[in-house]
Amino acid sequence: MTLTEKEKTLLKDLKESEKLCIEKYEKYAADATKKELKCVFDEIKQVEQTHLSTINDILDGSEPSTESKGSTFNPVAVEKADYSEEERKKDKYLCEDALSTEKYVSATYNTAVFEFAQPALRKALNHIQKEEQQHGEKIYNYMAENGIYN
Repeated sequence: MTLTEKEKTLLKDLKESEKLCIEKYEKYAADATKKELKCVFDEIKQVEQTHLSTINDILDGSEPSTESKGSTFNPVAVEKADYSEEERKKDKYLCEDALSTEKYVSATYNTAVFEFAQPALRKALNHIQKEEQQHGEKIYNYMAENGIYN
């Protein structure tokens, strides 16, 4: 599989974004105050690792897989009494930053989809973009269910 210089550059940018996402979600899982949010961040981190693997495979010339390894998410409400104001503020910050990151990464994949000539690569990148959107939805759902989205 031959890549253009532009495609290689886009993939290298996506690779760095995925690495950053993995680092963020690992840190955020450790910093979150509620175990339900820790689980959300851990789950997303695992999917981001598959994205990084896919990007590395493409850069190495391998045919990418578009098999979804994500799982479904059902947010669990945390009683307001269980959330101190300090905990609420901390988790809200983590969620807002994660949601902002997902918006950026999804938009980057959107651009890349239009720049790749090979249908298999476009399909793989589109698949990852959809999973990035699902990550944003998971974070939003957690925030909405727990009264920290506004």
